[in-house]
Amino acid sequence: MKLKLFSLALLFTGTLVFAQQNSDEALLEKAKVIHENIITIDTHADININNFTEDRNYTMDLGNQVTLPKMEAGGLDVAWFIVYTGQEELTEKAFKNAYENAMSKFDAIHKLVEDFAPEQIGLATNSQEVRKLVAEGKKVAMIGVENGYSIGLNVENVEKFYNLGARYMSLSHQGHSQLSDSNTGEENDEWLHNGLSDLGKEVIAEMNRLGMIIDVSHPSKEAIKQMFELSKAPLIASHSSARELCNHSRNLDDELLMLFKKHGGVVQTVAFSAYVNTEKDKAFSEASEKVYEEKAAEMNFEILPRDAVRALSNTERNAYYADYQKVRNAASPDIELLKEEIEPVGVSDFVDHIDYMVDLIGIEHVGISSDFDGGGGIDGWEDASKTLNITKELVKRGYTEEEIAKLWGENLLRVMDEVDAVAAELQKA
Repeated sequence: MKLKLFSLALLFTGTLVFAQQNSDEALLEKAKVIHENIITIDTHADININNFTEDRNYTMDLGNQVTLPKMEAGGLDVAWFIVYTGQEELTEKAFKNAYENAMSKFDAIHKLVEDFAPEQIGLATNSQEVRKLVAEGKKVAMIGVENGYSIGLNVENVEKFYNLGARYMSLSHQGHSQLSDSNTGEENDEWLHNGLSDLGKEVIAEMNRLGMIIDVSHPSKEAIKQMFELSKAPLIASHSSARELCNHSRNLDDELLMLFKKHGGVVQTVAFSAYVNTEKDKAFSEASEKVYEEKAAEMNFEILPRDAVRALSNTERNAYYADYQKVRNAASPDIELLKEEIEPVGVSDFVDHIDYMVDLIGIEHVGISSDFDGGGGIDGWEDASKTLNITKELVKRGYTEEEIAKLWGENLLRVMDEVDAVAAELQKA
């Protein structure tokens, strides 16, 4: 009798496993079909100009998180490459250096699309160009500026950046700029402008006139509220998540999220583990750091504190990140073993933020971003080659193809059209 019951239990267990496998396969197949049918847009991928040379560029399978082979493998159609400048002093010399750094990154992106891989990827500056390039079977590059600090005190530089292809810009980063207070002011309740500076307000008007989207990721809450009041066009958060689920100053609280519902725009949920789940990230990061430190010692590389990295010049910082990425790549097998002991922040945690914001402000105002090569990446979406896993989780949670299309790109393309329409009206006037 016991043997018979044992056999029945094995049969039942085997049936469940078989059913689960069939269910997973069906889910994956459905996700693949949807993923192929829609336009997938990641609104934030940082770049290192050292990866934009004849000998080392995105046509190759480099160690960084975004390359053309990785985009192809993961079905990622569009990557917004970021002209990022770290915040430094508000001096004439520092502004000059920041501008030169920005120009070097514009130059790098143009080299990719014009010299290194014109048959594989093109630069888009509006929704029509995105759709045309995707229809041609090409990958798409778009350009965002992270930290308006790089325009210095010259508002005319906004148009220069626009003419080079920039279609969104944030007005600050880690530290207060000449244009806007940063979210970092929360730490000590210290502010420079109590929101936007007068110059920052001029820049908002100029961005509206040109058709450049205002990005609220990184500025302070007061600055963001003022941006909503002043802007005649919808805004975006290029890489931010829900503060209600993760209490980090880089995330948006419900009051700010509701402004997106009221005024339009879209919040691009970011797959940056510390902004998705601080507690899980802290536990896994502390354990991971020990692994990286051991590997760095083996490779004669010194891991610097974050403040020390910020103090480096842009050239030094680029070189540091390139070497640090080599350490991380070498430590990858050990990190995979660590996941068996400590659960990292993963795709499910990330989509929890999407669910929350969809419920609060509506699916028309939510999108997706990675912050790859700038600290982003979660378990299951470690780089662009794993992009399908996000779609799979959305399918698993019951989102339809139309809804997934909105999240992955249609909402962002709609906002671009609305921003362009406002610019056309302003230019007529």
